[in-house]
Amino acid sequence: MAALGLGEVRDAERRLRGRIHRTPLLTCAGLDRMAGRRLLFKCELLQRTGSFKIRGALNAVRSLVEQSERAGRALPRALVTHSSGNHGQALACAAQAEGIPAYIVVPRTAPQCKQDAICAYGATVVPCDPNDKSRAETASAVVQETGGVLVHPNQEPAVIAGQGTIALEVLEQAPQVNAVVVPVGGGGMVAGIAVAIKALRPDVKVFAAEPSNVDDCYQSKVRGELTPNLHPRDTIADAVKTSIGPNTWPIIRDLVDDVLIVSEEEIKRATWLVWERMKLLIEPTAGVGLAAVLSEQFQAVPWDVQNVCIVLCGGNVDLRSLTWLTDLSGKAE
Repeated sequence: MAALGLGEVRDAERRLRGRIHRTPLLTCAGLDRMAGRRLLFKCELLQRTGSFKIRGALNAVRSLVEQSERAGRALPRALVTHSSGNHGQALACAAQAEGIPAYIVVPRTAPQCKQDAICAYGATVVPCDPNDKSRAETASAVVQETGGVLVHPNQEPAVIAGQGTIALEVLEQAPQVNAVVVPVGGGGMVAGIAVAIKALRPDVKVFAAEPSNVDDCYQSKVRGELTPNLHPRDTIADAVKTSIGPNTWPIIRDLVDDVLIVSEEEIKRATWLVWERMKLLIEPTAGVGLAAVLSEQFQAVPWDVQNVCIVLCGGNVDLRSLTWLTDLSGKAE
């Protein structure tokens, strides 16, 4: 991968201007008391397509369009990706805006609401088995069949740069911020945020947060080498079930301060807390960051790290799958 720096994130900011929402940074006094810190919630669930993913997808698509225009070439015949749902929606939306057909490879286990949204944006859903190998192989086959261009959901540099625009907004909205906590799956969001944060404010801590059932980022940090989940376990945080990859790992290795892991019960409780206290319908993956901040692990973070931004990454909830609510012992204390 070519070097990715603040310049690429600034370029993404330019491409996205007027095309996405500047999402709000909200607070909650009750959750502040529980954490013992000032929490600032970056509400990407209120972003277009219901998650932060539109930033990276739209930046990638606009980059391809600009390249075609400069070279005097036709637009790509098709855009292809694989996705647990949110990047698929985002790419479908971005492709539709440019009049380019989109093909989205989606695990059969992906929430139905996400699959329905992809179709609503005019894209074709191609089912695959719920593992990284099947996703990649199916997407490669679709590229061959359609003559399309693959836009990887988290390893494409333009996608990573687009996600980094979250950090630019956070630093403008809350210059007092001391740390940012970001859910991690493939690592595109935390990598992009880390690139921007460490270039502009190296004193600000960047934490990745992930479910203990799919802790490849944590294991990679501990071992000092990329350690993908070859056989990931189930997690309620379906959007971070995929592993970090060769383009996001070096950035995470060098720029992310620590990786925090949380249990399924902690994710459920944090999600419930946001629903109940903030009245924000986040998806469970977006609860991973709050779960990390409320965990015992986070107590080891120095107390002068008082202003903590948590990225609420998405709100594409399959309301028909919320059977876990009845199993949540004690709910929000």
